[in-house]
Amino acid sequence: MKEFEFSIPQKVVYGAGSLSKLSEVVNELGGKKAFIISGPHLYKMGLVSKCAEAMEEAGIACGVFADTEANPSTDTVEKATRMFIESDADCIIAFGGGSPIDVAKAAAIVAKYGGDITDYEGSGTVPGSVVPIVAIPTTAGTGSEVTSFSVITDHNRNYKLTVGSDNLIPAYAILDPELITTVPQKTAAACGMDAMVHAIEAYISLAASPFSELFSLYALDYIGGSIRDYVADRKNISAAENMMLGSLFAGIAFSHARLGNVHAMSHPVSAYYDVPHGVANAIILPIVVEFNMKADAGKYYEIYKRIAAIPCSKEQFKSEKLISEIRRLIEELGIPNNLQAVGVDDALINKMSEDAMKSGNIKVNPRTTEIEDIKALYKEAINIQTKVS
Repeated sequence: MKEFEFSIPQKVVYGAGSLSKLSEVVNELGGKKAFIISGPHLYKMGLVSKCAEAMEEAGIACGVFADTEANPSTDTVEKATRMFIESDADCIIAFGGGSPIDVAKAAAIVAKYGGDITDYEGSGTVPGSVVPIVAIPTTAGTGSEVTSFSVITDHNRNYKLTVGSDNLIPAYAILDPELITTVPQKTAAACGMDAMVHAIEAYISLAASPFSELFSLYALDYIGGSIRDYVADRKNISAAENMMLGSLFAGIAFSHARLGNVHAMSHPVSAYYDVPHGVANAIILPIVVEFNMKADAGKYYEIYKRIAAIPCSKEQFKSEKLISEIRRLIEELGIPNNLQAVGVDDALINKMSEDAMKSGNIKVNPRTTEIEDIKALYKEAINIQTKVS
């Protein structure tokens, strides 16, 4: 068995209604004034104000930045950082899906060390600890509340840059399943598939270890058993609880094992065409799973039996069953089966392939991948018209 290392240097608070513990958590951090980073949807719903009011009732003043967009940009990071510094806050509350949490992580770096977030691209570039973050996810998908990565779009390059450092792992994460019971159906489907892709890619990654595999499989148990029920009825609290736990475990898994070709390819799709990250992942997933079939060492069946509506025995299983099951699930969730349906064409295949090859995830994909492979996979993902068998 190869050597491996792991650590989970944070406190996670989980449970329905746990948002009420926010002021207690900030007090534990020693925070005197907090700064909420969120998005316009949550602000309009009144949830951001609810957070701020709860903090102020506990004697903790609160500033707010609620302009985070999907696929957040370097400009957004700059604005959020400036407002944080002007607020004189000493901690950040990242409230929302992966986008606000990514912006919060990026702002926490730049606010402390200066410069621009592009200066910290890559791994090992963050000098030390950042402004303390409390992450409160309102979707079950990204796992950003427990990961060491921040992904930000640089429109000057049409490129999604990644900053990776253990210093970016939020000091606290509050997971309240009640917060994901009002998520729109399409968002629930996209985020749920994002979490599933995290678990699958981390599980089959060349960097996987017994530790990460454990979290991947638990994630697939929770997500595979609940994603259909949750997307159909977000107020199904049992399904919501399972999806939130699945997303959490998948986040821990890929923090330690990285991902693979699906994420390497989906980031350029989102950067060039502004396709939601979870949608891009879902469409590309079955194509990459088929590409990786030759490198499967028995893990495909473990994935299949956790996500299949009606699993078969190991003796009856063939890898093609997993691909068909993924396609069937995507269809059930209302996600298109090709990139053309979400506005992607052949024009930028070469540029997207070049950007995909820059991703560290390519190196840990189970099957060796060259740029010509990526081009072919993009062509298939754009034009495929496969029907579920």
